[in-house]
Amino acid sequence: MTKKILLYGINFSPELTGIGKYTGEMAVWLAARGHQVRVVTAPPYYPAWQVGDGFKNTWCMENLSGHGGDGSVRVWRCPLWVPARPGGIKRLLHLASFALSSWFVMLRQIFWRPDVVWVVEPALFCAPTAVAVARLSGARAWLHVQDFEVDAAFDLGLLKGQHMRNWVGGVERWLMRRFDVVSTISQRMHARLLHKGVDSSRAVLVPNWVQVAALASATAAQCAAMRQRLGVPTNAVLALYSGNMGAKQGLEILADVAKQLLAQLDYALEAPEGIALWFVFCGAGPGRAMLEAACAGLPQVRFSDLQPAKDLPALLACADIHLLPQRADAADLVMPSKLTGMLASARPVVATAHMGTELADVVTSCGIVVPPEDPQAMAKAISTLAQDPAMRERLGAAGFLYAQANLEKDTVLKKFEAELLALVN
Repeated sequence: MTKKILLYGINFSPELTGIGKYTGEMAVWLAARGHQVRVVTAPPYYPAWQVGDGFKNTWCMENLSGHGGDGSVRVWRCPLWVPARPGGIKRLLHLASFALSSWFVMLRQIFWRPDVVWVVEPALFCAPTAVAVARLSGARAWLHVQDFEVDAAFDLGLLKGQHMRNWVGGVERWLMRRFDVVSTISQRMHARLLHKGVDSSRAVLVPNWVQVAALASATAAQCAAMRQRLGVPTNAVLALYSGNMGAKQGLEILADVAKQLLAQLDYALEAPEGIALWFVFCGAGPGRAMLEAACAGLPQVRFSDLQPAKDLPALLACADIHLLPQRADAADLVMPSKLTGMLASARPVVATAHMGTELADVVTSCGIVVPPEDPQAMAKAISTLAQDPAMRERLGAAGFLYAQANLEKDTVLKKFEAELLALVN
C-alpha cells in the first residue's frame, strides 16, 4: 500500500558515514517499494565539517531515483551554519541554524498531506517542527533516535551543569511523548527510551543495517589493489579504523597503541622474522589533525580519506583487524554505525567498551573487548590477533553470521515498513 512519507533530518545522502548514509538508503529503498518520499535536509557536510563539493549552502531542490522501482525521492536542502571546529555552543548553534532554515520548508509540506512525518535525532531541535507538521497535516509522527544527543552532550562534557541537564532532559522527555512512535537502534537504547517515559507500546527497535552480500563481494584482487592504493604491503597484518573522527570515538588511544606495538622489535618494519603490522586510519572530522600529529614519524601508519561507497567492500575486506575505539562515557548512548560493516566484512573487531554494554555483548563473540581508554589492553588484543590467523578467521566468521542473521538491510527495512504501515492504518 503506497504511502506518503516525509523524512526530516540534518544528515542525508551522499554522506558516506553515520546518520546520512542510513537515511539516504532508507529513502531510496522506500521509493523503490512504491512509496512517495520527500526529504527535508541540509547540504552534505559530515564528517569533514564543510559543505561537500558540488553543493551550495542555500535552499534548493533535487530528485533521487528510487532504484529498483518507479518511485523517486524529492529532496529539499536547507542552509545551515557549519563550524570548522564543532563543540559545545557551536554545535548547538549549528543544529539550531538548520532547524530554523528548514522550518518554512517543512510547513509547505502540510499541503502535500503526508501519511507519516519521520524525524531523526540528532537533531532534537527539529522535533517540534516535525510534530507540528504531522498534527496540522493529519499525519502520524515518528521520532527515530540514532544518538541520545542530550545525554551524550553532557556526558562528553560538551554541555555542563546539572540544572541545565535537568531542564533540557525534561524538554526532551516532553517532546518524546508527543510522537506516535519513537524508535532507536539497539536494545540498551530501547530500554533508555522506556526510562525516559516513552510508553512500551510506542517504542520500536529499528537497528542499523548492512548489505551483507555486497560487503562480502570483494575479491582478492580488489583487496590487493586497495592495499596498494593505501601503501600497505600485501603480506602485512593490517589494523584498520574507518569512520568519523570526532569527539565520542576516543581516537587518541589509536596513536598510543600504534606507538606501543610498532616500538616492539617483532612488529618493526626491519624485523626479518617478525610480523609486519600496519595501521590505516581512514576518515575525516575534527579529531583527524590531532591523530595525525600524534602518529607523526611512524612509518607503518597510513591516513586516508573516506572511500566512496563502491570501494567500501574492498577497504573493509583488505583489513585483518578492525579497530573500534569508543569513549567510556558514550557507552549505550550511541551504537557505532560502523560496526555493521565491520561484521559483514568477516574480519574480527577490537572494541573498547565496558562489559555489560550492548557493544561489548555484540563484539565478545566476534572479536576482543578491552576496557575503554586502556591502550595497553588494546595493544595486547591486537597483538594476540596479529599472531593468530586461525583466531582471526574464526571470529570474523562469527561476525559475518551475526550480521547475516540480524542486520541484513532488506530484513530490517521490511520490518520497519510493516511498523510504518500498521501505524498509518
